[in-house]
Amino acid sequence: MDSVVSFMQLAVTSIASFGLFWQRSTLLNLLISPVDILQGLVGSEFATGRPAHHRPTATYESDVQVKSVVSIIRGDSSQIPSECIHHAFDLHAAGHPLQMAVVDHSGEAFTYGQMRALSLRLSDILTAHGVCRGSRVCLLVQRSVHHIIAIFSILRLGAAYIPLDGAIIPHNAILDVLQDSQPKLIMASREYMGRLKDIDFACVCLEDMLSDAQLLLDDPTNLAISESVSSSESAYVIYTSGTTGRPKGVSVSHLNVTNLVLLRPGNLGIVPGVRVAQLLNVAFDMCAWEIFACLLNGGTLHLRGPRRADWIKAMQTVDVVICTPSILVPHDPADYPNIKVVATAGEPCPQALADRWSRTAAFYNCCGPTETTIVNTMHLHTSGMPLSIGEPTPNNHVYVLDDQLRPVARGEPGIMWAGGLGVSQGYLNRPELTSTKFRPDPFHGGIMYNTGDLGRWRFDGKLDHLGRIDEQVKVKGFRVELDGVSAAMRCTPGVVSACALLIGAELWGFYSPEHIKQEEVQNSVMQRLPCYAVPVKFIGMHELQLTGNGKVDKHHLRCLAESRT
Repeated sequence: MDSVVSFMQLAVTSIASFGLFWQRSTLLNLLISPVDILQGLVGSEFATGRPAHHRPTATYESDVQVKSVVSIIRGDSSQIPSECIHHAFDLHAAGHPLQMAVVDHSGEAFTYGQMRALSLRLSDILTAHGVCRGSRVCLLVQRSVHHIIAIFSILRLGAAYIPLDGAIIPHNAILDVLQDSQPKLIMASREYMGRLKDIDFACVCLEDMLSDAQLLLDDPTNLAISESVSSSESAYVIYTSGTTGRPKGVSVSHLNVTNLVLLRPGNLGIVPGVRVAQLLNVAFDMCAWEIFACLLNGGTLHLRGPRRADWIKAMQTVDVVICTPSILVPHDPADYPNIKVVATAGEPCPQALADRWSRTAAFYNCCGPTETTIVNTMHLHTSGMPLSIGEPTPNNHVYVLDDQLRPVARGEPGIMWAGGLGVSQGYLNRPELTSTKFRPDPFHGGIMYNTGDLGRWRFDGKLDHLGRIDEQVKVKGFRVELDGVSAAMRCTPGVVSACALLIGAELWGFYSPEHIKQEEVQNSVMQRLPCYAVPVKFIGMHELQLTGNGKVDKHHLRCLAESRT
């Protein structure tokens, strides 16, 4: 070991003497713990193919070492221009009232001035229905200008909106959300009012309320109210699927949102004149990124329609696209020379997809659960370079910790915990679950959240995402990362989408398009992974079905596999 240490010290000294890109803090850390480097080079059991076993975790014996590690994982400290969502919107609307804010797929369009005026008047009407600071309002809608006006009218009152996709949400899920959230009011598009029969909550038609708000615009005796809203107020509640089948409501504050969308890189460079697509399901938290990153920075939001042709039309119109990788897979960048910025999140992004799009656009690979406000790490990818999830966004932190909540050495896998201003307020009416997943942050103060993701700090200060803890499976006594198997399948020439699942005790692989021979996919996996990580069964499909949020529908794949056993 002494000779290894001497070698590493010599190597670091040589690098420093040539004045390369290493920072002084990085060099000092290398000198402190060369053992960490060796462990990083050896890699984890996922890479070596050895059975899972106990390996001593590198620990940091001195405060110097801990501070050195923590300093790498803290995002830049930045001042947020406006801490409340509607304040940032109003600031731009007051200065540019005639600028186009939202354009519907049908051609209906509203300026910033019109959007502000209507949302103010609608706030008056909501007040008459008892909506006030701390209230919650359910929106049973799909993409529309009306839906966005409703959002700002709710936020102005210090209330929180709960978005539900009226076209696809099951009736029992509606009942679960209403029972849990106890909304003061339900605002539904006219076409979904019929879904609210026999519901014991106040319900109103969104279109009728906006008609009333339009009439109020011409009545000088009705002055729009002005509520004092704190940036700590809940802005929205997103319901995510729970492992028990019971949905969990994640409460996200104004400050959580503005910290992402008003600062680089989360604002995606959006300025007045930039066109942004609104492609995603209204109940998906990334939809909030589309809406607020655009309208709080002066962009013009283009809403897609329900047909596939509407997807293409919207994408051929805009400069910025935010979506999941699966949504992007069937599209060729050559068909969209207009797109200048792409941000993907929500699921692992294939290297080939990032390489392809980053040749013609600024491509951001992002990561973060709903509980950390959409995304909390971002990486501007360069085609041909190893893909990562980058670094924490401003005012956010990411820690890679062991089971004892100690930082692990760079190059070592651990559980990613998130801290900083992006950490949400927790789960609605679930104090026990909140206290389990949200803990005091011992590094920077405040609260940190257990993301359930495995990660690893690279030696260049970037984060690698190693999959979900709950997607690690045991096959023949070996630990297998399902995302790693999916990635190996996607390395097959011609394969555009792939997913691996454990069905019973066997690994199954699903891929598209179906004309690729199963033997080719199998060989691709065998070349990259040990034999126990190779699926025993492969199913080729025209395309992998997606959920309403644009992610691969794993439940559908499980049902397909079970029908064939």
